[in-house]
Amino acid sequence: MAMDVNTGRVIAMQGGFSYQASVFNRATQAQRQPGSSFKPFVYAAALDSGFTPATIVVDAPIEVDTPQGLWKPKNASNKFYGPTPLRTGIEQSRNLMTVRIAQEIGMDVVASYAERFGVYSRMGQFLANSLGAEETTLFKIVAAYAMFANGGERVEPTLVDRVQDRSGKTVYRHDQRHCEDCQLASLDRGALPVIVSKREQIMDPVTAYQLTSMLEGVVQRGSGSRVNLPVPIAGKTGTTNDAKDVWFVGYSSNIVAGCFMGYDQPRSMGSSAFGGTLCVPVFQTFMEEAVKKFGGTKFKVPPGGYWVKIDRFSGARLSDDASGPNVIAEYFREGTEEIYGFGSMVDGGFTMGVNLPLFAYGETDDSQGSVTVTTASGKTKSIPKKADFGTVSSGGLY
Repeated sequence: MAMDVNTGRVIAMQGGFSYQASVFNRATQAQRQPGSSFKPFVYAAALDSGFTPATIVVDAPIEVDTPQGLWKPKNASNKFYGPTPLRTGIEQSRNLMTVRIAQEIGMDVVASYAERFGVYSRMGQFLANSLGAEETTLFKIVAAYAMFANGGERVEPTLVDRVQDRSGKTVYRHDQRHCEDCQLASLDRGALPVIVSKREQIMDPVTAYQLTSMLEGVVQRGSGSRVNLPVPIAGKTGTTNDAKDVWFVGYSSNIVAGCFMGYDQPRSMGSSAFGGTLCVPVFQTFMEEAVKKFGGTKFKVPPGGYWVKIDRFSGARLSDDASGPNVIAEYFREGTEEIYGFGSMVDGGFTMGVNLPLFAYGETDDSQGSVTVTTASGKTKSIPKKADFGTVSSGGLY
């Protein structure tokens, strides 16, 4: 499904292979686990709660005692990486960091955000749901991502833009934004029409930009790195346990598009099935044509913040003239350093065993939780094992 992030117009939708074979629309009706494509809502709630992209979160083992038994979520790589900046957490889709963030700010806050964005009507306040365990539809997820792209304004998807009577009088118009300049026959050279929006602001514009910037990192360095388009793109992959559901939802400054794949009766699609391997190529092919028509620009930076260069691995503040592959400019909301500023560390209240190993940065370090294989070209690769029941049994991997 694809839609305009400003008007809500649904540009494209495909709910199955054949309407003759099945009238079930999987884009609007199929209730599926979003997996890690839900994580941006957890991070949005964190950013509005005083976190910054440089806030340090502990990436270490977690054990939660539940009525169903001990729940031990793991990262997709089956490794732990120690204190890590918030940005890296979403770029590398770290499950343990996400659970700790949800515990720190409260699942009630996470649920309120998911409900505000329309992902759920009433979301269960269980930690596993921070990893995308509760089911929703592609239609709702895509519409919610559109609000990240447009600066946090509520937008409702629609298949009907306007209704006119037999004499041409408009009796219904979906887009309620006001534009006096649009009534003019022409504008002065270089002038743009002024569009006034009175829609509900459901998210702070600074938060929307910070989240978008981090989701750009997912495309540039993370699980969505197969996306290669001529305009800036932000997005997030999702892969649930045993690859029963795979996702990718991405957006430019103008349009958002989402892909979901899975069997009608959920079952594994195989060990090589991930959102980044199945849905990202679909998104890439579609958007190559879409950006030719709809274009795209750099994402708009709202007022109310300032730029700081940080080390994206350690979260340390750097000088304004710092450069290198580890340097990234982050946009900080004014006043947030007082809450979760530089030097603060978030663990969510979980205790960490002293005998548990912490690994260095990077998703390619050797681990007991991975399998080493020899490829057809003779190279050796370390492939993480799939999470089993009791690890991320109802959550997302990537």
